[in-house]
Amino acid sequence: MNLLVIKMTSLGDVVHLLPALSEAAGHVPDLRVDWVVEEGFAAIPAWHPVVARVIPSALRRWRRNLGQRATWAEIATFRHTLQTREYDLVLDAQGLIKSAWVASLARGPRAGLARGSAREPLACLAYARRYLAPRELHAISRNRLLAAQALGYPMGAEAGLRYGVTAPAPYPVAGLAADYVVCLHGTARAEKEYPESDWMDLLARITALGLGVALPWGNAREKARAERLAANLAGAIVLPKLGLAELGGLIAAARGVIGVDTGLMHLAAAFRKPGVGLYPATPPARFGAYAEADAPALINLSRPEELTPAAVATTFSRLFPGHSR
Repeated sequence: MNLLVIKMTSLGDVVHLLPALSEAAGHVPDLRVDWVVEEGFAAIPAWHPVVARVIPSALRRWRRNLGQRATWAEIATFRHTLQTREYDLVLDAQGLIKSAWVASLARGPRAGLARGSAREPLACLAYARRYLAPRELHAISRNRLLAAQALGYPMGAEAGLRYGVTAPAPYPVAGLAADYVVCLHGTARAEKEYPESDWMDLLARITALGLGVALPWGNAREKARAERLAANLAGAIVLPKLGLAELGGLIAAARGVIGVDTGLMHLAAAFRKPGVGLYPATPPARFGAYAEADAPALINLSRPEELTPAAVATTFSRLFPGHSR
């Protein structure tokens, strides 16, 4: 079966589709998947063995440069690429007007989320087949339910969830300890951040366990915070600006991860990394990092008493008894 899936953004949403493809591969003979994804996230689908072709889109960049001839040439190439294959099913797993537009360009019957399940209800007009996936479910469960209905098999138990990715090669960073923790302090919304003073306290406790600390960043504000956190803290390294493939390799080789509600935490779950998620503003039941049942523990904390630096460090240290001090 030739399947085109459309899930373009964001990082966490892209990761959340992986278990649905793993499950589908176990039910649909000879499943071959092409995946349309925003160019900045194109590394992720390529890590899944059922994905035969990644088709990068650049809708964000194209919208900013519609007055340029090169933009329209890229759009024409993108459209041609979509139409080189006839698909047995085109599945829009995003439920947005932009993703429905992409689905409409492809050749094959179109399916997606029903009104009430799609984030933008007008997107439903593009689909011949529409399926319910309640929005109160975790995003992974919604994707699995959508794919199961669209492809005609029963959705399995949560205990059987598999991301199914092959981790990228480790990415070495000069000066970083062999045993290190990736600390994800950056997130798109201010209310989801963990207080900087609490990070300083927490990181001091983590380095006291004998672990190095890697601090990634994605913009100037996050870089400045990373530099403040690493100042005068032996064992803490502010990373250079990294692409997703390099960050994936860094996370895959880490001893563990501590992070706020951000897409990279979900990537850590896909790589079966132990760690702690910090959720001061969003409910983990809907947005938390979701570990495979037999993977090392990934614990999501949300109550105020759980989120103190001392409590977080204690929770984290229990994942690594050999480093407790």
